[in-house]
Amino acid sequence: MQYAPQLYSAALRMTRNPADAEDVVQETFLKAYRAYHTYQAGTNLKAWLYRILTNTYINRYRKQVRSPTEVDFGEVEDLYLYKRLGSTESGSSSRSAEEEVLEQLVDADVKAAVEELPDHFRMPVLLADVEGFSYKEIAEILDVPIGTVMSRLHRGRKALEKTLWAFAEQHGLTEERVTGDE
Repeated sequence: MQYAPQLYSAALRMTRNPADAEDVVQETFLKAYRAYHTYQAGTNLKAWLYRILTNTYINRYRKQVRSPTEVDFGEVEDLYLYKRLGSTESGSSSRSAEEEVLEQLVDADVKAAVEELPDHFRMPVLLADVEGFSYKEIAEILDVPIGTVMSRLHRGRKALEKTLWAFAEQHGLTEERVTGDE
C-alpha cells in the first residue's frame, strides 16, 4: 500500500479522470494480490506494480475504444462550475498578477502538450520524467526492449520540445533570450 499514492498519480496521468484512475489502481492491487505468488522476492516491487498498472490501463483503454463513450451531464456540469469557481478566485496575494497568469499558462500548456502525445510516447515520458524510473525499469513495465524505450523517450521528448517551443514563440518567450544575448 505504500505505493498507492504514486500508482494513483500515474493512473491519473494515464486516464486523465480521477474515477477511472481509482478504478485502475484498485484493479491493479486486486491483480497484484491474486498474482503475488508469481512475484519474485528481491526484485523491484514498485516496477512490478507499475507493470500491472500499465497493463490494466492498456486493457481498459482497448475495451473502451471498442465501446461507445458515455457522458454524465452531472459530471460535465460539476467540472464547468469548478473551473468557473477556480477562475474567479484570486489565489495568494504574495505573488504578482503576472506570475499567477504565467504559472497558469505554463502549467496548462505543459500538461496539454504531454496529453497530446500518443500513448506509446506519453507512457515512457511519464514513467521516466515524472515517475523517475530507469530505462530498464520502463522496459520491464511496458514489456518492450530497452532500445524501444530509448527511442520512444527520444521521440516523445522531441515532440514535447516542438510543441512547447511553438508555445514559447506564441507568447514571445523566445525573442527576449535571442535579443538578450546580443
